[in-house]
Amino acid sequence: MANQPIVILAEPIEEAPRAWLAERVDLRALAPGDPGFNEALAVAHGIVVRTATRVDAGMLDAAPCLQAVARAGVGLDGIDQQACRERGIAVLNTPDANTQAVVEFVIASVTHALRPRDQVEEALDRQQWQAMRASDRASVQMDQMVFGVLGFGRIGSRVAEVASTIGFKVLYHDLLEIPAAGRGKASPVELETLLSDSDVLSLHVDGRASNRHLLDAGRLDLLRDTVLLVNASRGFVIDEDALASRLRTTSSMHAILDVHDREPIPGDSPMLGLPNATLHPHIAARTRTGLANMGWVVRDLLEHVQAESQSPA
Repeated sequence: MANQPIVILAEPIEEAPRAWLAERVDLRALAPGDPGFNEALAVAHGIVVRTATRVDAGMLDAAPCLQAVARAGVGLDGIDQQACRERGIAVLNTPDANTQAVVEFVIASVTHALRPRDQVEEALDRQQWQAMRASDRASVQMDQMVFGVLGFGRIGSRVAEVASTIGFKVLYHDLLEIPAAGRGKASPVELETLLSDSDVLSLHVDGRASNRHLLDAGRLDLLRDTVLLVNASRGFVIDEDALASRLRTTSSMHAILDVHDREPIPGDSPMLGLPNATLHPHIAARTRTGLANMGWVVRDLLEHVQAESQSPA
């Protein structure tokens, strides 16, 4: 392995891309804080990270040979991209690896919440049967509802497309002007209109600092009392204290959160124990295909490292 590039695997990836990479580099599976990590970092040409590892200026200063940081996933929130640029270090990711997985999760969550299905588990008499089928228990059809999408990027636009196909009227808000050809059946609106008019609101914004507590107490107050709020983007987008307060006072509101301001969710989280909050352990992207797609960022990593080694000094 003396002539092979050294790559640190800071977090696990799927076995197939891991094995592929291990055949081609001196692969060292070490997380920050592990014995030997600092020594490996000092000579590493590449590092593969996921969500937990933070790549900041301090880490980069300790990695004089580093040529590429590969994020096995989409978001680059944990990587100081400016510091990488200043040092000539490439930042690689897999921007479309989990789009389908997250879209499926969001749509499945929404349809399950809007169309609850009672199950018959024992014999019923006619009165019990009719009670379960009573008109006051009937669901509202989705083609009578407004589906709001906050953030119209890869995932948000695909969620909007599927929601439109189901029959929802779809509204969206994005910082960018989306050309008409890229909107499908979705209509752009101001943020306040999106919040006040949506029966379902799905969040798909990025991790820029200005999005922290984008949904604060004031904006959460604009939401309908019966809104279904779904967040599969970034946990810090929502002020969880304010959301918990709104949920406690508005039993008809329901929040489905796959991402959280603090992960794992701590015991003092204001979201725990709320009957109208459904909390998931950051699983929207975790299909077998999605995980494999994210892991194959190692191909780009190896290509970049090999190209750098062949460049004239």
